[in-house]
Amino acid sequence: MRLTVQPLTRDRWDDLVELFSRPGGSIVRGCWCMYYRKSGGSGGLGRGKANKRAMKALVDGGTVPGLIAYRDRRPVGWISLGPREDYARLERSRVMKRVDEKPVWSIVCFFVDSKERGQGITRALLRDAIDYARSNGATLLEAYPIDKKARSHPDFMWFGAKSLYDHAGFREVARRKETRPVVRRGLRPRLG
Repeated sequence: MRLTVQPLTRDRWDDLVELFSRPGGSIVRGCWCMYYRKSGGSGGLGRGKANKRAMKALVDGGTVPGLIAYRDRRPVGWISLGPREDYARLERSRVMKRVDEKPVWSIVCFFVDSKERGQGITRALLRDAIDYARSNGATLLEAYPIDKKARSHPDFMWFGAKSLYDHAGFREVARRKETRPVVRRGLRPRLG
């Protein structure tokens, strides 16, 4: 499997649209990873066209809201990440509220093409997200995974499983709900 991961930029916008348009993408087509970027009201769910326009405006304005995984130039996966301040709704969440005042980047969403799941794409996205955040000056990367004994349906695992983060060196720093830890990984700058 030849897999590459690239930042979502203006020239890759159509790839994200294609990925989200596939079967199994109904949730991301409604949200466009804008739910946690907005505050108030429904914040995004069920507002697909408005959210799509808002995400496109971010990308057109030069913001990189996440990374796309490609298998032989075909988009197969997505991870949304960025500085925590970009996600206004996190501040109001009982589960995902700030742990402390340290500057942190947040991971809020994964999406993998339903036909490509179970092939390591989520792990590859997380690995490259760690490198991308580090290369952009982040010193802490935070996520809000699902931690359940019973297997959840893949369509509802957009935060990822805690075991994914455990294997990538993240450590639990808070748990305000039984199945929802807050995990972090420190990022050291790469030397020369």
